[in-house]
Amino acid sequence: MRKSLITKVVLGALAAPSFVFAAEAAPDLTVAYNVGLYSQYIFRGLTQTDRKPALQGGVDLTHSTGFYLGAWGSNISWLTDSNGVGADETSSYYTKGGNLEIDLYGGFRTELGKSGIGIDIGALQYWYPGTLRSGKADANTTELYGALSYGWLQGKISGVVSDEAWGNGRVAGSGDKAHGTYYAELNATIPIGDLTGGEVLKGVTGLVHVARQEFNGTANEPYSYTDWKLGLQKSFDSGVNIGAYYTDTNAKTTSWTYAGKNIGDATGTAYIQKTF
Repeated sequence: MRKSLITKVVLGALAAPSFVFAAEAAPDLTVAYNVGLYSQYIFRGLTQTDRKPALQGGVDLTHSTGFYLGAWGSNISWLTDSNGVGADETSSYYTKGGNLEIDLYGGFRTELGKSGIGIDIGALQYWYPGTLRSGKADANTTELYGALSYGWLQGKISGVVSDEAWGNGRVAGSGDKAHGTYYAELNATIPIGDLTGGEVLKGVTGLVHVARQEFNGTANEPYSYTDWKLGLQKSFDSGVNIGAYYTDTNAKTTSWTYAGKNIGDATGTAYIQKTF
């Protein structure tokens, strides 16, 4: 459930010397890393860590033609939290593991001539290592996505192509599948510092986001919801970013209750991040 700008194990594996050497041997390739500490992990308006801290990081490999590959990861808790008000641990999705999310993705991005319009298309696999509890729908999810951007505005849509998604895509006995579920979002990354031209606000960016997640199938309708986010980020020349944002959703049904709390309630998140 990505994507903020993998855990130590994943990041270490992808930073192996053979990987770096391959990038250095091909000057058309660029490798970028990021690692961050967040007060919690929010994905599409929903806390994934029961409002506890998250260590996140990723690596991106980009070719000069616009093709790219990447991986990203974070600790999570929702797969092992009880699912339902007053439910015990036997209602959780996983019996073992379930404390890590790894996202693997690839795609192509470019600008349409000199129009200033950017396009980005790709595929994303959400992978949650662990043992799924009998009778639960699979958490592993596959999406295809496409985005258009202009200046600091972006519109993006992501569509699920797997039969199950995040454990909520299939209701036992209903025959409904997650395939066709979509997430449509509008984002604005406002360069406040550039617009004001002052030194005090140099590197400050405003973050605005609103989106709708629509689950496919009548039986899956309780899982559909709208989310929004408002935030600020300060970027330094050293590659360090600090920021905070406020999120909320209308996902108020018991479908989104974990460990006795609604994971879509309004909340604030703070973070510090370093890019390389």
